[in-house]
Amino acid sequence: MHWMIGVLLAVLFAFGFVGCGASKQTQSSQSGDSPSSTATAQSTTAQSTSAQSAGAQPANSKKLSVVTTIFPEYDWVRQIIGDTNSADITMLLDNGVDLHSYQPTAEDIMKISNCDLFIYVGGESDAWVKKALSEATNKNMKVINLMEIMGDSAKEEEVVEGMQPEKEEEGKKEEEEPEQDEHVWLSLKNAQKFCKVIADDLAELDPANAQKYQENVTSYCNQLASLDTEYANTVKSGKKNTILFADRFPFRYLVDDYGLKYYAAFVGCSAETEVSFDTIAFLAKKVNELGLSSILQIESGNGRIADTVKKTTSAKNQKTLTMDSMQSTTTKDVNDGATYLSIMKKNLEVLKEALN
Repeated sequence: MHWMIGVLLAVLFAFGFVGCGASKQTQSSQSGDSPSSTATAQSTTAQSTSAQSAGAQPANSKKLSVVTTIFPEYDWVRQIIGDTNSADITMLLDNGVDLHSYQPTAEDIMKISNCDLFIYVGGESDAWVKKALSEATNKNMKVINLMEIMGDSAKEEEVVEGMQPEKEEEGKKEEEEPEQDEHVWLSLKNAQKFCKVIADDLAELDPANAQKYQENVTSYCNQLASLDTEYANTVKSGKKNTILFADRFPFRYLVDDYGLKYYAAFVGCSAETEVSFDTIAFLAKKVNELGLSSILQIESGNGRIADTVKKTTSAKNQKTLTMDSMQSTTTKDVNDGATYLSIMKKNLEVLKEALN
């Protein structure tokens, strides 16, 4: 009877959620596949599945249930779990849904309610989480909020020169606290901090595998640090020190890590899709002034704004390059081998081309 009441409350509860942006829903992707940091990403399915590995736990051993919101968190857990076969991992944002437009389903709420560890970003787009946690069945679950880990290092969303400001919502108060930039996972330095916290919490939940988790996170953080050094060297040797996005700009943490300058059409969490003539003209002017050979966009970009900027420049021959912010990574991407490191390595190659 209590179970039926809990399900009914979860269904009713889900209708109250509103995401940042479009009201798009998604089905959650769930997987227990837990490759080591050098392994190829294994298949994920909509059903909860067990990791298949040589380090399988005894049949009577209860696996941890870990629920994550976005792909980077999901992949970090996989790398730390490694081949221990100790957890089933859920990635809520699947099928290409964007962080800013995600709405949890009743099924998602139930998964969070009963999990052992829940990991989320903690920015404005996750405003729904507070209520979900207050209604959770498992009052002993561990919760990791990436923005809380950042503390005073979290950056305010900034509007740089030429960037199109968002339209004020009707009835919105004129003076509000500045919105924080929630795209914290796009810094390799931040990723190392987050992974160490995740490993510590997994170790507390599963002492039997604590040593393995710490070994895995040490190895993985070494890979993150090595890639961080590659980024720094690329920026140092680049002919340019400025990039230009004809799109939203979620890479603030990344460019700040390496002292890069940037121009963009919109801020990272912007819901704007229509760009003004003034914004197009400004971006085209900057391409001309800086002699840029490429115009950037994020993975969800359709190239329309970039193409318009290009046609407005003097040379009209710039390449349109794409950097992946991992806000809408899908199960298919995971099945095809996508990992946090592989995507950040591809972003590095794009950055090299943009700076030279």
